[in-house]
Amino acid sequence: MVQSKRQAYMFLAFCLVPTFLLFSVFTLYPLFNGLYYSFFEWSGSSSLGEFAGLDNYRRLFSDEIIPMTILHDYFLVITKVIGIMILATFFAVALTQMKIKEAPFYRIVFFFPNIMSVVVIGILWTFIYNPSLGLVNSGLEFIGLESWTKPWLGDEDWALPSLVLPSVWAGIGLFMLMLMGGISNISKSYYEAAEIDGATEWQQFWKVTLPLIWPQIKISILYIIITTLNGSFIIVQVMTRGGPNNSTHVMGSYLYEQAFVKFNFGYGATIGVMILILSLITVIIMQFLMRREKVEY
Repeated sequence: MVQSKRQAYMFLAFCLVPTFLLFSVFTLYPLFNGLYYSFFEWSGSSSLGEFAGLDNYRRLFSDEIIPMTILHDYFLVITKVIGIMILATFFAVALTQMKIKEAPFYRIVFFFPNIMSVVVIGILWTFIYNPSLGLVNSGLEFIGLESWTKPWLGDEDWALPSLVLPSVWAGIGLFMLMLMGGISNISKSYYEAAEIDGATEWQQFWKVTLPLIWPQIKISILYIIITTLNGSFIIVQVMTRGGPNNSTHVMGSYLYEQAFVKFNFGYGATIGVMILILSLITVIIMQFLMRREKVEY
């Protein structure tokens, strides 16, 4: 008995220790290292500089660009969550509950952007938004809406909203497949019972489908929030570099500018700590808001 327990513990250690070591090296060590560097003035190209105490944090709270970057990040979070979840849910329901012969083909088409690099997507949409040769302005001119054409990525009012469309387009496929998996696991007997009770297809969606795929929806929303707050700087760097006039800077792109362009690595690390704290707070709040009892029929 003792020998079997020991073997079980050895097996668990064999499985968990390598994973924990990788997590420590690639996640915990950079995390605590970034926190450590945030207390120093450091250019990144020399030995660790002078200890600055809380000066970087004081600078963070007095920096006029920081509130703007936070608003931009949460604008992208809200628009991406709404856009991706509505479209992903619509396509997931359509491809699982409607008799569409080409459903396997559409799954590939919608998922295709997810296998593309974010950099490639950014470059592609930069060409699409090109004011002279891009598809957007050319399409508006073709249908007689020349007055609507504009330099989308060069307009301070439209540059940030213009980043939403490529971000949503790139994210639909993954979450559509997640929701399709949840819908496929719902027993057909629930829909048959609802139909016998006189429920319309719309009522079946609200009363049967949506409650039973809520775990997948919740995970999807949290994933979108985390990846947006921590990774939206990539699409910003590729398409606008934070311009024009800081109108598209997000927290991550501003961190990149401070650390790798202006060589203020200490201040960049401080911004990174802020991103971590805001991400944790946002996820905890959303977990609280989206909590509900498990639905069983």
